[in-house]
Amino acid sequence: MQTDRARESKKMEPRCVECGFPIKTLFVQYSPGNIRLMRCENCKAVADEYIECEFMIILIDLILHKTKAYRHLLFNVINQHTANFEGSLWKSIFAFLLLDAYRSLLLKRNEGEWGSSMSFSSIVWTFQEIIVDVFVGNFVFFCIFLLSMRLMLNTSIQISRCKDILLAVLVSSYFKIFLIATMVWEFPSSVIFIIDLFVLSSNTVALKVITDSAMNRCIAACFCAQALKLLVTQGPARISLRF
Repeated sequence: MQTDRARESKKMEPRCVECGFPIKTLFVQYSPGNIRLMRCENCKAVADEYIECEFMIILIDLILHKTKAYRHLLFNVINQHTANFEGSLWKSIFAFLLLDAYRSLLLKRNEGEWGSSMSFSSIVWTFQEIIVDVFVGNFVFFCIFLLSMRLMLNTSIQISRCKDILLAVLVSSYFKIFLIATMVWEFPSSVIFIIDLFVLSSNTVALKVITDSAMNRCIAACFCAQALKLLVTQGPARISLRF
């Protein structure tokens, strides 16, 4: 029991963004605004240079899929030792499901299933379809995702571990925010699937960082989960029509 707790505590320690080695403390604060960044005992580099960086720099590195930016976010900014972790988790789940529902609505609009001439009963039925697609699709996604991790990555599936992985997937799906741009400009359906590809690649990098597994296995795990979600929610016939 003590060994398991020690391993779990080690997993939750801050990490060096360069090599991923656990660090006891990332910086020493001498006075407000006066800090000294600590160096990693393993690679001798500054443990987390992003502490002194602007948010836009971190965002750009996340978009570029730099693993050190993901380590900074998932280990040094957001983890279960962070204040109000549960609140952040539930807010992330709500935002993720809301954006997924908007994605389904966009696809239906592009298919001609949504318009101003729809009757009230048709609108209710369409929203019911969207809600079922979102909840069933994401349930399948996370089940297959965890199963793939267990089989392909040999990762233990514990409650605390599931929370870390769940938050990593939710946070790394930030590309879905770009769907909001469709409220202003008209885009073809292919743009939605391009965003899906970016989300898939971002999920893969986040999974690699959080589990420290081989990239090809992480790609396989994420691809299987995303493919089955797409198959369940869209169906092979509807997918082929869009492409």
